[in-house]
Amino acid sequence: MTSTFIKTTAAAAIAIVTALPAFANSLSIEQYGWGNAAGGAQSGFNNAIGVFQNGAWNSSVTQQNGSNNVSATGQQGVNNAADTWQNGHNNAAGVGQFGANHNAVMSQDGNGNVAAGVQVGNGCNAGVSQSGGGNVAAFVQTCP
Repeated sequence: MTSTFIKTTAAAAIAIVTALPAFANSLSIEQYGWGNAAGGAQSGFNNAIGVFQNGAWNSSVTQQNGSNNVSATGQQGVNNAADTWQNGHNNAAGVGQFGANHNAVMSQDGNGNVAAGVQVGNGCNAGVSQSGGGNVAAFVQTCP
């Protein structure tokens, strides 16, 4: 009886460990230039963060709590900042910034929200805050 219990427990533990990668969070960062910074945190499962920054003094911070959230940040230029905060499930956020001195903050608290934006030029500022479920927001800005 004890031998069967130990074997069953071991088999269950192996099954759980081999299943973990399917629920793993993922992170991809590529930075070129100098002085760029990226950071954040993930809790939950199957969340994904992607960051690409080329230039100097760009920063990106992403925090994800929940499951199946996706955040993508792409920045080209100098002194751009993008923050993404996701709390819930199945949220998607993306921002692309080209030029200098842009700021973007995206906050999603709920389920199934989508936010995306692009800023071009110099000195654009954008903030998106979504609460609840099924919200969609998009912005495109060109600043002098």
